[in-house]
Amino acid sequence: MNILGTIDRPVTHDPKKQAPMKPSASEPTGSAIPDFTPAGTTTGSRQNRTREMQLIPEALARAHMHERLQEAERERPAARLVTARRMQRRAERASKRARRALAMAVMQ
Repeated sequence: MNILGTIDRPVTHDPKKQAPMKPSASEPTGSAIPDFTPAGTTTGSRQNRTREMQLIPEALARAHMHERLQEAERERPAARLVTARRMQRRAERASKRARRALAMAVMQ
């Protein structure tokens, strides 16, 4: 008996090059649902569909990163506004101190 591969470790992963499956004696004939290929579709389109399925996580990650970048862009002006207000309050306090110091100097 010449066994080239097993179910877990096939010789090739290309379905076209694998030997067709034979029905087992323990399984009644016609018990399995036959493969359904809609009219007008080919195995190439099915292959593209699996490739698209494999690329879905990458597309989701790309969309998530795009969304995060847009969120960061929207938050930047708010952060700049907060910083500007903080600097304005600091300048107002410095101005008050300078006025007070000037008033103290004039009073003496």
